Order: sequence, then structure tokens, then C-alpha cells
Amino acid sequence: MKIAIYGKNFDPSFNSYAELFFNCLKRNGIDYIVYEEFAQFIYRSTNLKLRNKGQFKSRNDLNSDIDLVISIGGDGTFLESAAMVVESGIPVLGINSGRLGFLAAVAREKTEEAVKALVNSDFDIEKRSALEMFVDGKKPDFSSFALNEITVFKKDYSSMITVNTFLNEEFLNSYWSDGLLVSTPTGSTAYSLSVGGPIILPGTENLIISPIAPHSLTVRPIVVPDHFTVKLDVETRSNEFMVSLDHKSYVMSAGQEIRINKAEQYVKVVRLPDFDFFSTLRNKLMWGIDQRNK
Repeated sequence: MKIAIYGKNFDPSFNSYAELFFNCLKRNGIDYIVYEEFAQFIYRSTNLKLRNKGQFKSRNDLNSDIDLVISIGGDGTFLESAAMVVESGIPVLGINSGRLGFLAAVAREKTEEAVKALVNSDFDIEKRSALEMFVDGKKPDFSSFALNEITVFKKDYSSMITVNTFLNEEFLNSYWSDGLLVSTPTGSTAYSLSVGGPIILPGTENLIISPIAPHSLTVRPIVVPDHFTVKLDVETRSNEFMVSLDHKSYVMSAGQEIRINKAEQYVKVVRLPDFDFFSTLRNKLMWGIDQRNK
């Protein structure tokens, strides 16, 4: 088995775990390459010497001999890993060194078990739907992929924007708000949740359209089939607005048409035998926890 390891700079308290992780790979005979910036950080911060290991700089360096990618970090790092491999179809396993770790679901103390499960092929692959964005009918110059959500929002802090929203060219609503997000089922436990959107199970073929701070008592999130095309026309006093695709944001000009579709590619997520979505909801988000029962 050969894996690619993607990570970001981490707190010094994480150094001992990094050494444990790479030594665990060595003991189990797993060959690996490391994201170049992450390898350099580890070399500077720990006693590990990774300069002789293979490294990669971008998605173009991930060849067909890579069996899976391990993301070390929080959910933001996992999203970056997913964007890197969505076109190649390489599965991703997330090990949590951040705070919440909803996508990066493997706790660091479970590393040894996780590595053994990989060696023994004792895991499942979960296909997660993603989103793709087009600007004025074309792919933008930047990456147009998102696993969680695509968000349009105001650029300045004083005025709201109007987001005219259409589903398959049929008018839905004009949202006078701070912005609007279109979320996948995976993203239903992320930004969408914080603006009042529902939780949707992975694998559900739906999208969630949620306004951000709407100036209305009658506007709420709506769930639509994921084969619909969502078109957004934004009106703003500043003539500019922002669009974000998961963790990356870009400035757009008023009048540019945003179209959002379900992407043709899926993100393949590695799930170990002890993973359970509802347990994760309870443990990570305290879903359904009744304080009166404590």
C-alpha cells in the first residue's frame, strides 16, 4: 500500500503524535509520500527526518500508484485534501488534530487501529456528492469544486445584498440578506447548520439553499433535489460581492451569473468499521443531548 499524506502546520503539543504516526506507518510497512510544505514543517519541528521520502506539491503529482490520501488536521484540512483528489478519485481518510473533526473523524488515539485497518483492507468507501460552480456559463479560473457548500455573501459590512435565486430557470425567491449558501448533505453539518439548515444524511440526493441573516420573518432554508441547477444573480450597492467554495473566497462583480450544479465526480471518504454517523452527531455536535437526563 502507498499513501499520500497531506497536512498543515500544527501546534508544538502535536509533535509527539506526528512521530507516533510516522513510526506507525513504518512498523506496518506502508510506503508514503508527503505534501512538500508539510514535510518541511515536520523536519523543522520534530525529530523526524523526512527529506529522503517522496514528496508532492500538487494534485498533478499524485500518480495512479497512490491508494489513498491521509489528511492530518481538522475539517478545513480535510476539505483541502478532498479538492486535491476529487478528479483522480483517490479515497481520503481524515485524522483529527483540530477541534471538531466531523469530517476528519479518526481520533489521534485511534491511529494504530486505523493504520491496521488500512493494511487489512478493513474499511468502507463512502461516496460524497460535491458541487461545481460556473460563472457566466464558464468554469472560472480558480477551482470550481466544493464538498461542503458554495456561498455568496456581501463584500462590505454595511449593506445587505439581494440574491435572486432560480431553480432550473424557474424563479424561487429574492433573498435580501447578508448572503446565501448552497450546501451538500456533507455540508449540512457545517455552515448550513449554523444558519438554521437541516441535517441531511450522507448519500441523500438533495441540496440545501439557506439564506444568511435574511431581513424577513418568512424566509427559511429549503431542500431541493440535487439534479436541479441553482442560478444566482446578485444585486449589491458596492458592485462587488464574494463567493466562497468551502475554504477559499473570491471577489466577483455584480452582474456575473453564478450557476451551481452537482459535480459529476464524487469524493471518496474512507470509513473505518467503528464509524457511525449518528454517534458522530451525538459526540461532536451534542445532537439530541438532553441536559435534564444528566
